[in-house]
This record gives sequence, C-alpha cells and structure tokens, in this order.
Amino acid sequence: MSTAANNPDAPTIDSLNHSDAALPASAKKHPELVTAAEHLQQGELSKAETLIRDVLKKDPTDVSAIRLLADLGIRLNRFDDAKLLLERCLQLAPDFHLARHNYASALMRSQKLEAALEQAEKLLSLDANNANYLLLKATILVRMGDHLSALPIYEQVFAQYPHQAKAQLSYGHILKTLGRVDEAISAYRKVIKLRPELGEVYWSLANLKTFRFSDEDIAAMRQQVTEQGGNAEDQSHLAFALGKALEDKKEFDESFKFYQRGNAIRSIGHVYSPKKNMHNAVRQIHTCNAEFFKQRQGVGCTAKDPIFIVGLPRAGSTLLEQILASHSQVEGTAELPDIIAMSRMLGGKLKNNPASKYPEILADLPPEQFKALGESYLKTTRIQRSDTPYFIDKMPNNFMHIGLIHLILPNAKIIDARRHPMAGCFAGFKQLFAQGQTFTYKLEDIGHYYRNYVNVMDHWDKVLPGRVLRVQYEDMVADAETQIRRLLEYCELPFEEQCLRFYETDRAIRTPSSEQVRQPIFKEGLEQWRNYEAHLGPLKQALGPLLERYPI
Repeated sequence: MSTAANNPDAPTIDSLNHSDAALPASAKKHPELVTAAEHLQQGELSKAETLIRDVLKKDPTDVSAIRLLADLGIRLNRFDDAKLLLERCLQLAPDFHLARHNYASALMRSQKLEAALEQAEKLLSLDANNANYLLLKATILVRMGDHLSALPIYEQVFAQYPHQAKAQLSYGHILKTLGRVDEAISAYRKVIKLRPELGEVYWSLANLKTFRFSDEDIAAMRQQVTEQGGNAEDQSHLAFALGKALEDKKEFDESFKFYQRGNAIRSIGHVYSPKKNMHNAVRQIHTCNAEFFKQRQGVGCTAKDPIFIVGLPRAGSTLLEQILASHSQVEGTAELPDIIAMSRMLGGKLKNNPASKYPEILADLPPEQFKALGESYLKTTRIQRSDTPYFIDKMPNNFMHIGLIHLILPNAKIIDARRHPMAGCFAGFKQLFAQGQTFTYKLEDIGHYYRNYVNVMDHWDKVLPGRVLRVQYEDMVADAETQIRRLLEYCELPFEEQCLRFYETDRAIRTPSSEQVRQPIFKEGLEQWRNYEAHLGPLKQALGPLLERYPI
C-alpha cells in the first residue's frame, strides 16, 4: 500500500542468492520440489502449489516442501499462514537457516519488526559476516525507521561485495530518505555503471523530483526501451523516468506517451477493480451512519497521541507531515499499515464465505472491544516512535476507515490533505508507486477513485461534523502561515516558529515528496497538469460533476 517509490524488501547478494540446492537432504527425496521452486521463481504459483501439496500429502514433515509452501504464502501476502508453516518447519529442523531467513522476512512483512529483528540476530550469531543476513537486518531496521543504523551495515557488505547493484540501490534509497541527496545520486550512478539495464535506478533519480537528467542520460534510457519484450519491471521504471525527463525539457506530448506506457505496463500485473472500490465506499456510508455513531458515543481508547493524515497520494500529505513534525511535540513516522491491517483482521474470511465482514462487523462489536483495538493500535505502532507526545500516521488510504479510527481513538486528530482533482489525479498518474495505489494506472480509474474519495469524505463530514480538518493544498501554497496556524490550532498545539520553517527540519522522509518538502513552498507545481490538458479528456469525463465544485 505504500506510496514509497522503491521496493521495500531486502536485496540479496547476487553471488550468494539463496538456492534450494542448499536445502536439507530431505529435498533429495522429492526432486519435483526443484521444479516447484523454479515455478515459484517464474511466478507460476498455481503450478508450484500443486507440486508442493502433492509432496506434503506423501510426506507431511518434509521441511523443504513446508518452506516452499510458506514462500508461496509470502508471495500471496498470506503472512499469517506463512509464519505458521515456517514455525513448524523450524520445529522440525532448527538449523534450517533458509527457513529462518524466510521466517524473519514474513515477520517483517507483517509488521512484527522486533520479532523479525530477533530472528535476523539469531542468523548473524551463527555467521556474523553473511551478507544476506546483514542485508536482512538492515532492511528490518529501515522498516523500524532506524535508517542511520542501517547505513554502516550496507557499508560492511560493500567492503566484501562492492559490485552489488541491488544493494547499492537500496543504499541510495536510505541516503535519499535521510536527505543526503548528493550521496544518493552518487550511489545511483554506481548502480548505472554496474547494471545499466536496471530501470529502477533511473526512476529513483527521477523520483528525487529535484534531479535533472542530462541529454546523455536520456539517450541511455532510450536505448534500453524495447518495442516488445524486455523485463516488464525495468520497462515500466524506464518509461516513468523518461516521462519525467521529457517533462523537465517541456516535451510534454512525448512525456505523456511515456507516462501512459509506464502505467499500461504496470496495470498488466496489478489488477484494480473500480466496482469493488465503489462497493466498499457504499458499505462504509451505509453502515457508519449518524445513528450508528450516536449509539456508540464514549467508546474507544482516550489517548490523543495519533494524528492521522489522509487523502489521495500526491495531495500534499508529506508537506503537512513535515510542518507538524517540525513541532517539538510531534514526530513524523511513515505511512503505517496498522489501520488497514486491523480492518482486514476484523473482516476475516471464512471458507464458505470469502467476502469481508468489515465494516458491518463494527455494529456487532461490544463497547469494550473498541478500546482494546485503540490500545492495540498504539502498541503495534510503538516501534515507529520515540518519546514525543504525538505522532503522525500518514497512510493516505485511511480515509476509507475514518469511522473505525473515530470509534477506537475518539480523541485522535484527523486531517484530510486535499488537492484540486485535475492536479492531484494527474500527479498520481505520473507517479510510479512501489505497491498499492493500483487505481492510478488509468486516468478513468483515478478520476472515479477521486469521486469515491470525495463522497466518503462528505459522508464523514455529515455524520461526524467537525471531526476532520480539511487542508486544501492550493490554500497552503497561497497563504502558508494562515494555514499552518489553523493546522496547529486544530491539533491543539501551541504555535512554534519552526513550523513556518519546516524545510529546515532534518528528519527521515520516506515518500516521493521528500526533496520537495525540504524546500520552501513553491507555486510551480499547481498548474503542471495544464501542460497535458490535451490528453486528459478521460480524466475530466471520469471526474464529471465534481469539476463544478472545483472549476478549471
């Protein structure tokens, strides 16, 4: 779901990639597992699953098969199932280090970061210089927000393996997050020398936003573009990078073609359902009505710690976070997945009924459970925080879950970062997101998504009047001080001068706007979409009557 532009998973050292040739001797009994592993690597998951389950029917305690089935679960984001399988695997074979590495990864992916770090440390206690174990630990630390501790680990790995492109790329991402832009660019340039075909490195440079490609860079990228074939991931990254490079050169028509190409490639493997999105919005509106909240007054955890920033990506949420995180009492964290994970947990899924029970299940919860859920949220997010009184959760998609947030944390602040639909939707269309946000791949889809977002927010305004503060990006650009004072007043924070100089605040920022919010507010981005207006007919049509509310 993250809007971060880069892959969040740990890189591996090319010369030490984990191989199923290194599995326990039990794998030799079932050579079909080698074929299953090949299917997994090629993304042929159903073929892999059939072979693995056939082995487990014959040999239920084969740890190689159990580990492969867990690997399949991780690839399908079924982390709880994967964890259970890997725990069984390690019970049977405590020295199966590849299974332990997978177990740490599954824990990390499900946000059980302290437990994941404990498993990484166990591996390192056995082999302190193992580069893959070191990279695993570094990735977990990054997930925890401890970027500074991850840097020397990467440097230790590079001392052994200086020519590892993927690890160097991740190193560049950390440097960018910490605001060390020149060093990040240098790291990315090393990646280009090592693997010039790796499209992600060009997008990583483009995603700095303030970086400008040279003519030589653009020529090098064009050489990598294929008419057909090629690695889809590399080709989509190259397309978005060329779109940005040509936009900077004011070659807008060709720039749009590359943005369109990048989105078209991404949409192939990332399915989005507009009907499902609309259905989910309708269910929230139908379930969480005024009477529903009236009957549940006084429930939830009374803590005031969280400040939620919701909306659409690229709507100014990172700017609002940076302003608030400049206050002495507030800490910026990240786009935390905890509320969305909670909604999925509440929804459940039964074998005879695969539909989610959320949000309707909220009506069946006893009052004390809302308090327990609020306390659970504070506990699971604790690892992302230090000791400041307040912290920010800026997962934009939480706008769909404001009813849940209000019930479990009635004193939490909620801010809606909003941007003009044409500007905001097109900004999302030209942004390559690492995961989630699949509605951005088509202009029609992002337009309809924006309409659903506004409908849901209108509903919250109606049934929870005054609960959410709306901050219009254009108003912030026009009169920053007035809007910043309004923002602090809503959050019940005393005014602090440094909030006006938010661009001087030194902190890790994990989103695509990281370099933009390290500068004073500028007006140039407000009307960028007009350079592409000739191509945006489908977006206008999808937004429909909403454009009467936001005239162009």
